[in-house]
Order: sequence, then structure tokens, then C-alpha cells
Amino acid sequence: MSSQLFVALVGDYKPSVPAHQAIPTALSLAAAHHGVSVKAAWVPTSQIQRAADQLSSYDGIWCAPASPYENTIGALDAIRFARERHIPFLGTCGGFQHALMEYARNVLRMEHTDHAELNPGTAHPLISQLFCSLFDVEADLILEPESLLYKSYGTTRIRERYRCSYGPNPERENELFAGGFHVTARDIDGQVRGGELRCHPFFVGTLFQPERRALQQEVSPIVREFIGVLMKSNHCIPT
Repeated sequence: MSSQLFVALVGDYKPSVPAHQAIPTALSLAAAHHGVSVKAAWVPTSQIQRAADQLSSYDGIWCAPASPYENTIGALDAIRFARERHIPFLGTCGGFQHALMEYARNVLRMEHTDHAELNPGTAHPLISQLFCSLFDVEADLILEPESLLYKSYGTTRIRERYRCSYGPNPERENELFAGGFHVTARDIDGQVRGGELRCHPFFVGTLFQPERRALQQEVSPIVREFIGVLMKSNHCIPT
């Protein structure tokens, strides 16, 4: 048992990306709330050849924003590793998009699992360009009661910031969310903005970027919940 947690940040770090600036601080603020410490390490997708070898020593995995990734297959392999090994997982923005792709490809065996940003010519993308860009936009969301998102925020209506132009294709929503992956956040127009995998300790994805609250030194509710689950999984002792 330990008072320190280890989190892998899967993504290609860029100092100019606000979410990349925010994530380490978001983890530290959430860890301080629980009285533990967290050590976060960036794991570039270009270095992921076999996730089981490179990520098995971490207590949790966070697939970070700013896709396309240098190695899409490596990012998907990391997500699959977290899903199959029941390692607590958080995917924000591009991380959520790729979590949906991994689930569709490896669990639902869905055809045409392309991402429109990666393959603009695809006829039936799973992840498509948003009708209205959400680049640096703040907007209201409705959370599903009994979800982990609802549990962490304590309310069904929240407001968060985005920085993306792609999201789940509304035309494929019914087939994508017909299994264990459930929609747990929508915008006020009913579009999917977050989801969770049932029968998993913690597998949460959001199209919005909750980590950016840390740029104002505010604890993100879902990151706080993520750390809390890591503590239980690791039997972590508060200091």
C-alpha cells in the first residue's frame, strides 16, 4: 500500500495546448483533495508498441486531448488495455473519441469505424465533424442520473469548456451505444457529449475538457472522482 498514485498520460504533449497545461495540475489538485500524491508521466503514442509492456505499472490511464495522435494504433491499444484489464480510465476530448472507436472496433465489431479527421473521405464515419465547432466554447450539459459524472458533480446540469471540432456521429448513435457503453452527458440539444462503460471500475469519456478548471486552480469533479477510484483500486493510504 502506498500514498502515491501513478497515472499514465497517453498523448503527444504540446506545451501550447491548454488541456496539456491543465492536466498535471488537475491531477495534483484532486490528489491534494484526497490527501494523496500523484505522479503523472506523459507516454507519447509514438512510443506505444505494446500497451501491456509500457502501461502495466500505472494505477490509471488518461487519454489526453489534441488528436490526431502521432500513433493512432498505439492510442487505441492503450485504451483497449485499460478497458480489458479494468484499469481506471479517463478520456477527454480526443481521448473520448478514440475510446469510442476502440470499443466499436473491438467489442461491437462495427464496420466503418473511421474518424473523419483521419479519413476525410470516409462515407460513414463513427466520429464526424461537428455541425457547429466547439473550439474554445463553454456550454451547458445535462448529466444522466446515477452516472459517475452525476455522482462527481452532484447535479444533472453543469457547464464546461470544449476545444474540439469532432464528435460522435449522431447517425450512428443507436448502434454505438446499444451495448455496455452508455451516454451519460448530452448538450442542451441532445447531442452526445460524454459516456461511460458499465461493468468497469471507472471508464469515463467526455468530449468537453473538465481538466481546464485547473487553470483557475479549481478542482475538477470528475478528476477528483478518478483519483478517488484510483485510491480504492490501489488501497492507497492518505498522508
